[in-house]
Amino acid sequence: MAKNAFLESGFERTSMDALAVRAETSKRSLYAHFPTKDALFLAVIDRVHDLFRGRMRTPDHYAGDPAEATALFCGRFLQMLGWAPVLQTCRMGITEAERLPEAAAQLHEVFFGATTDRLAAYLSDQYGLDAAEGATLAARLLGMTVYPTFPRALFGIGELRDNVPDEASIEADVDMTVIRRATASALLRRRDGNAAG
Repeated sequence: MAKNAFLESGFERTSMDALAVRAETSKRSLYAHFPTKDALFLAVIDRVHDLFRGRMRTPDHYAGDPAEATALFCGRFLQMLGWAPVLQTCRMGITEAERLPEAAAQLHEVFFGATTDRLAAYLSDQYGLDAAEGATLAARLLGMTVYPTFPRALFGIGELRDNVPDEASIEADVDMTVIRRATASALLRRRDGNAAG
């Protein structure tokens, strides 16, 4: 309820009065749970974190083969970043970053930090990497597969998905050929680098 209100009107234009009406409660009751609109916004971010994490899952959910699991996880991330509510939430975090730096940092962690950490942990486990190597490889993979496309969406170039993306349609929603190629290249470079070292 509050998340949708913030997405529809923006943080600044959403009043506690409007939120109370939408929640079918009194403003006083709303303030009893959330002393400020900022506190409510931070609670919304916590909820978004749980929802996004549940929809992303972990790489091993997508396939038994590590390279394919990695590629599909990257594809799912790109797919989720193209969903209108996720992108609108990213934009809102950027808009409020100067006034609410803690909230902006939490939103970044929700979408990017936690996803990168999950991929890094998976890569470390699957390829016998230490934490730093796993983090470096995860950052490289996301840089090659997700981040070239994401800024275009952030600036409104291209269509967004209004409905929750179904993980069964990853192949239809994103260019998995490009993602698989980039994943194979990064994993090969990592293996060849280790063999040379």
